[in-house]
Order: sequence, then structure tokens, then C-alpha cells
Amino acid sequence: MTQLGKFEKYLIEEFFDDYRAGALSQQTFTRRVAFITGSMAAAAAAMLLVGCTPQEVPRSTDPMPTPSTPATSAGTGSVTPGPVAGAKSPLSVPEGAPGLTTETVRFPSGGAEISAYLARPEGGAAGPAVLVCHENRGLTPHIQDVARRFAKAGYAALALDLLSREGGTASLDRDAVPGALTQAGAQRHVSDFSAAFDYLKSQTYVDQGRIAMNGYCFGGGITWQAATEIPGLKATAAFYGPSPDLAKVPTIKPAVFGVYAELDQRITGAMPALRDALAATDVRNQLTVYPGVDHAFHNDTGDRYMQAQATAAWNDTLAWFTKYV
Repeated sequence: MTQLGKFEKYLIEEFFDDYRAGALSQQTFTRRVAFITGSMAAAAAAMLLVGCTPQEVPRSTDPMPTPSTPATSAGTGSVTPGPVAGAKSPLSVPEGAPGLTTETVRFPSGGAEISAYLARPEGGAAGPAVLVCHENRGLTPHIQDVARRFAKAGYAALALDLLSREGGTASLDRDAVPGALTQAGAQRHVSDFSAAFDYLKSQTYVDQGRIAMNGYCFGGGITWQAATEIPGLKATAAFYGPSPDLAKVPTIKPAVFGVYAELDQRITGAMPALRDALAATDVRNQLTVYPGVDHAFHNDTGDRYMQAQATAAWNDTLAWFTKYV
């Protein structure tokens, strides 16, 4: 486990929690870990270190899983069909909602073309904007819905597909998506968001000095890292993501808001160290622990969704952005 990077470790532990809770089958858990680690031997070692029994881990001689291509895949710019986004949340904004315009846009980053879902208010007046970072599932209908929620609140919201170079989220085996994200590396993802920041700055409907960033789970971790590396951001809101390198906390320029779940001790347990690191700087910050909820409580397409606290965290995010963006 010590040879794994921060995000690899984070995802394997998250999937182990889901497996123990019965949300993932043993086969799915094993497939995801194998795609992340790159071999069955490494997968077995990682699974033992997070708490699996020897009977639960694969043999090192077992063949690597073969990624399958979703039959519904439509390539970059599309998303894999899944649960109806916003089926439970009163905050949900359906595609085609009046007053909003949505489209898939593309922009260059590091010699590649990045695809992203853009939702914004109709009209040409310049206003604030927000970059949205998806979870380890890639760009999904739920994250597109989050972008529309921001658009309804007056923001131009740009949700990147961080697997654009790989053909887009929808072109990949769902279990292979987390591994593809970690293999690409957090630095590539932050660089893509830096390019997206420049893209938004160039748009007439964006007030150049008013751009924020928001991310969830894996995306929360990328948001924290971006806060240390994209100084032009005015504010960020990271939902239950791994903390940034504490040594880099003094470099943070945006006003940072952290959302934590009381029952998510794997992430919330590390929050006090980040709080102390922030307290030693002049970084504007607020870290809020929402009671009685667990990891991913904001995602209304998942079993851990809790409407009251999800709504509270969303409203707190909007209030934070209103204050600082």
C-alpha cells in the first residue's frame, strides 16, 4: 500500500468500504482494484492491506480482467446512461430547463482536446463561472445535473470529462474508469482544469475575475490540489475529498470551503490536520462537518444520499461562492 499514490490508496479504501457494506460484489471490487494497481499480484497485496482476508483476495496467477466496451458508448462528449439524475433531489435541474443553455464544448490542453459539458444561463451578460470535477465514475448524468444546478444559480458551469484522451467516460468499462483516472495522474487533471480556467476566461459570458471550482469525492481531492496550483480561482468547494499536501497549504490563494460527512471517518478523520494547517495561514477557509451522514451524501443517485444535509451543503456552497466569487 505504501507504493500506491494518494489517489490510488483513496479509491481502493473507498471501494473496500463499499464492498464491506454490500454495495459492491467481490468480483467488482477485485476488478476495480486490479485496474488501479495494474496486476493481480499488486491487487492482492493492496486488498490484504486494506483489510481483506486471504480467502477474499485473488491469486497472483489469476488473469487480469479484460475491459469491456459499453454497448451504449457514444464516445467523447457522451456519458454512460445510469440512474436518472436528480430522481430524489429537489435541487435537480432537468436537461432542457427554461432559461438555461447546455452544450458539449472542447478546448486544448497539453496537446489534446478536452471535452466538457457546459451549462449556463441564457443571454450574453458576463457573470461568474465554476469548474466542476466529477467523482471516480467519470462524467455522469449526475455531474451534468450539478452543472445545471449551478447554471440555475447564475453560473456558467463547466464539467470536464477527465478521460477525454481515453475516448471519454462513456467509451470505457465502468470498472476501469477509476483506474484510468489514477493512471493518468492528478497532475494531468489539474493541468486540464488550468486549461479549462483559461477557456472560461476567454468566453464573453464569463466575468474573467470570477471563476470558482467544485468537486466531489475523487473530484474533491482534485479540487483541493487545484486550489494549491491555480491561483486565479476565487473560491473552491471540495466535497469529502482527500486533503492536499499540507506543505502546500500556504500556497492556496482562493477562499476554500470543505464539506465533510460525520460518519465518513476515513476522510473526516484527517480533517483536523488540514484545519490546523489552514489556521497557520491567512487562507480564507471554512471546513464543515455535516452530522449523521456518510461519504457521498450529496449524490442523489446513490444509496447514501440524505436530502436535508445535501441541500444544506449545497446552499452553504452557494453562500460561500456568493461571498467570495
